[in-house]
Amino acid sequence: MSTAIAKLLGADGPLAQALPGFAPRQTQQAMADAVEQAIAERSTLLVEAGTGTGKTFAYLLPALQSGRKVLIATGTRALQDQLFHRDLPTLQRALGLSVHTALLKGRANYLCHHRLERVAAGDFGGDLALHPVLAAVQGFAGRSPDGDLDALEELSPQSSLRPFVTSNADNCLGQDCPDIGDCFLLKARRAAQQADLVVVNHHLFFADLALKESGFGEVLPDADVFIFDEAHLLPEVATMFFGTSLGSFQLADLARDLLAEAAQLGDVPELPPRAQALSQAAAGVNAALGDPPRREPWPLRPIAVFTDALAAVRQALADLSASLEALSGRSSGLDNCQERVALLAARLAPFLTDAQADQVRWIDVRQRSCTLHASPVDVAPLFNERFPRHARACVFTSGTLAVAGQFDHFVQRLGLGDARTLALPGSFDYQTRALLYLPGDLPEPSDPGYTEALVAAALPVLRASRGRAFMLFTSHSALRRAATRLRSCDEFTLLVQGERPNSELLAQFRRAPAPLLLGTGSFWQGVDVRGEALSCVIVDKLPFASPGEPIVAGRIAYLRREGGDPFNDYQLPQAVITLKQGLGRLIRDAGDRGVLMVGDRRLRAKGYGRVFLKSLPDMPITHDLADVQRFFDAPAFEPAAP
Repeated sequence: MSTAIAKLLGADGPLAQALPGFAPRQTQQAMADAVEQAIAERSTLLVEAGTGTGKTFAYLLPALQSGRKVLIATGTRALQDQLFHRDLPTLQRALGLSVHTALLKGRANYLCHHRLERVAAGDFGGDLALHPVLAAVQGFAGRSPDGDLDALEELSPQSSLRPFVTSNADNCLGQDCPDIGDCFLLKARRAAQQADLVVVNHHLFFADLALKESGFGEVLPDADVFIFDEAHLLPEVATMFFGTSLGSFQLADLARDLLAEAAQLGDVPELPPRAQALSQAAAGVNAALGDPPRREPWPLRPIAVFTDALAAVRQALADLSASLEALSGRSSGLDNCQERVALLAARLAPFLTDAQADQVRWIDVRQRSCTLHASPVDVAPLFNERFPRHARACVFTSGTLAVAGQFDHFVQRLGLGDARTLALPGSFDYQTRALLYLPGDLPEPSDPGYTEALVAAALPVLRASRGRAFMLFTSHSALRRAATRLRSCDEFTLLVQGERPNSELLAQFRRAPAPLLLGTGSFWQGVDVRGEALSCVIVDKLPFASPGEPIVAGRIAYLRREGGDPFNDYQLPQAVITLKQGLGRLIRDAGDRGVLMVGDRRLRAKGYGRVFLKSLPDMPITHDLADVQRFFDAPAFEPAAP
């Protein structure tokens, strides 16, 4: 181990002196040493760092000291903000460093002055209830130093106003924008180019790779060192960005901008009817797919009304192309629309021909829009082609990369066969601070009454824990059934995902008496509730992805064609990683204690259950409810004295 690393992270080092509560950890030092070596050798390193390792400082310290250009990509904007606003300043102060750092997010996070002006001038189809929010955005525009909308509480990421006051790659006017001198996005990108260490997120990293592939420029600076935190998310993000998509909302947005440009010019009577024809064609695609909201594979034999709707979109784009070509040069806005027409026509073309063997085509139908997707079933060749790792140091880290101690699954998903691997256990004492409860009398997960039986088995556990629990479900339908069953129980403060924004649910969970939160999807990972506020996590089923999910079905079919084993090579490893993420919500700090309950009897009855158990932290396992009661009756769980 590097003497310098050991000293900096040791009991008498600068971090121990500067940070209250800092304690040296061998696993943290081992990871920092491995990262330092990878940077020096310009090699690729995979690190699974269990909870409590201190992985953030373990990669930041050698990165800051390397003297090289560093790019760090996180899975979420929340971790981005934590790294940039808390961890990096803390570490730099403790070490006496002054490395130039920058934070860069995707363009949808930055206020666009030009689009805000258009909204204020009346180019806004929103409801009157959003007008106070618009006033808040206008005030924010005058005082914000960076235009990062995550700092504006009044404008949530889900707000229908947000697309009107931000730009996207399609509608940004670029150098032709009259407000380019005040552009928040451009300022952030320039700062990133000049910085020594840049913090981005996975989506922006892959968006940049896609932009470079198209030949239309780049967003991110090149770097000598790339560090990917929450790296288990990378394959799915890569699937999104390496594919092709076309949304009806993009067509409607273009039609709306064309109508606004026509109104501003006032002398292009042929344009509004053709813009309206595009809007109607987009609505026709939505109508052809109908209700309810769903994700489904591309029809093998598309119904005539759907193919007719796509043909109408193609014709509307062709008509607009002819009109806009004749108006070329009239305004920067129209020229931008002309480019967007060509781009959307190019995106539509693949959906009018036969599918490629290495892609899966599918449809995402929402309440008022739909999106056509063509996604790669294997991203490894594309990742290595677009992100060559030679002469670069690349570190991929997460708390959940390995399955039963092996990295084969993650290595294969991204084609990282030359990587060095390092698995580090968490530093928390699961033997005394956690208990895994596997009830023995539940029916098969496929049983129609399974969810009701699970709730009945969970209730005595929830009473023993006095609420303070997450119940994590693998489907929205199971969540709703459980919520219906639990609403009549007044012992807990019931919080149900989907009934309020997630941030509000978490805030109420932390302060409510006997809180019980029912969640799925996003609550399986990235949620951090420390202390006794969260003392129990209950998982309904082993989180196997639905084989009816379009991309999952496409990958299964692809692996079979290639002679692989879809279950052991793909479905099982993915489920193991998801379960590790879900159960990882419980023990977040050295002082945390709690019970993990998994209702799915397959964990005990099936041979592959051993793979799950071998992948979890080493902790006591019980099938006896009395052990759960005794665990919660221990002194550490007694209420604090007033």
